[in-house]
Amino acid sequence: MAHDLLMLVGDYVEDWEVIVPYQALQAVGHEVDAVCPDKEEGDTVATAVHDFTGEQTYSEKPGHTFELSATFDDIDAEAYDGLVIPGGRAPEYLRTYDEVIECVQHFFEEDKPVAALCHAPQLLNAAGVIEGRALTSYPAVRAEVESGGGEWHDGVTVDGNLVTGRVFTDHVEWISEFLDVLGTDVQHGEPMPASDD
Repeated sequence: MAHDLLMLVGDYVEDWEVIVPYQALQAVGHEVDAVCPDKEEGDTVATAVHDFTGEQTYSEKPGHTFELSATFDDIDAEAYDGLVIPGGRAPEYLRTYDEVIECVQHFFEEDKPVAALCHAPQLLNAAGVIEGRALTSYPAVRAEVESGGGEWHDGVTVDGNLVTGRVFTDHVEWISEFLDVLGTDVQHGEPMPASDD
């Protein structure tokens, strides 16, 4: 069954954490509307590539531009079956928008599936939806998870409707778990042999 999913993004969202799930969820048949407050369909957000190269925290390099597929002011959270929140620097300022907080709260009030990655729990904490929940995040966000009443785990974590991952290296398990929560049934046909031509 295909679902209509909402993805909350903003400037300097992590490059892989927005592009990979956006494409993967569409590849299995879901519709995904990526939106950003104060921007419209067709506008872009800048992305940042975070990498782990031996320093005490990730490095940050310019990424791609990512095109929004819908206008934030036009969306109605009621119309969506699930929510995806990538990480990067976007969640730290998206949480300053009351309308974003209300949007996030809707998905928890209605017990709809939510996938959050990396720094996304900063937004979840601001929305007041993690108290008593088990979740993970980028390790540096652990203090915010715990101050919000969440129980931090070191790895992909599923707690009811909420699926969380630490960073993009969790993509395979994080996306797979989210598909399970969505009830997505991916069918595989017989493999085709390589042509001798």
